[in-house]
Amino acid sequence: MTETSGVTDHWDIDPSHSRLGFSTRHAMVSRVRGAFNDVSGFADIAEDLADSTAEVIIQTASVDTRSEGRDEHLRSADFFDVETYPEIRFVSSAIDEVDEGSYIVTGELSIRDMTKTVSIPLELIGVESDPDGNVRAGLEGSRRIDRKDWGVTWNAKLDSGGVLVSDKITLEFELSLIKNLAEAAPADSSETAVQDEVPAESPEPAAEAAAAPEPPESVTPTPAAEETAAPARTAPESATPTAPNAESAGTEFPPPPPVKPAETPADKLADKAPETKQSGDQSSGSAFGKLFGLR
Repeated sequence: MTETSGVTDHWDIDPSHSRLGFSTRHAMVSRVRGAFNDVSGFADIAEDLADSTAEVIIQTASVDTRSEGRDEHLRSADFFDVETYPEIRFVSSAIDEVDEGSYIVTGELSIRDMTKTVSIPLELIGVESDPDGNVRAGLEGSRRIDRKDWGVTWNAKLDSGGVLVSDKITLEFELSLIKNLAEAAPADSSETAVQDEVPAESPEPAAEAAAAPEPPESVTPTPAAEETAAPARTAPESATPTAPNAESAGTEFPPPPPVKPAETPADKLADKAPETKQSGDQSSGSAFGKLFGLR
């Protein structure tokens, strides 16, 4: 119930491993013990014990003293009056540490139609994990009360002057509590609220994640399309000669460069023509010279 004891959390009473009993003297010579078989409750232990709370609820009809006749008498209006008051309830108002592992739990104890403040000393036996993975805390304690303070006054006198049932009742607590992580603290509910909000936002990333694969799918077909387009590229290659012709045809009219190659051969022919003429003149002159005996 302190930071060092390691029990700061929400705990539920385990009825199958807990005993909330009582004992009293009978006929002034023997002790009768009993217990309540239907017990529930919890303890919320905070970092600051002043903020801690505990509650125990007992079903009065579950009283068991190993004697059916005595149990029926205890359930009657002489004692617990279970039909009118089906529960005994204890609600804590303060939890104090008086020593290492020793505590005083103060609260309101309601029996029948009476409520009184009582302080119950409890000893922390230990905190352990069981084979099922449950974290358990064990508490033991006892407290003596006067049953007449809660209106339980029935009795019978003995010949010796004594009474059949002692007015002093010893309450016995042997509690096994299990840590309940689902209801650990109010902060957990806010965390769950935040977690509830996260899934609302998570579909958007999921949608993005779903949308993200689409581009890869569109990308993967493109290589396949390029591979299939490879033969289509050969077809454009055959079409490329025609395209350049169109381009050259378009370019031949405005710019002169295509005409220059045509002019250069004409110029070469024109240059060769005079040379041939000169050679012809020379040859003709030599021929006339031969005729007239010049040579």
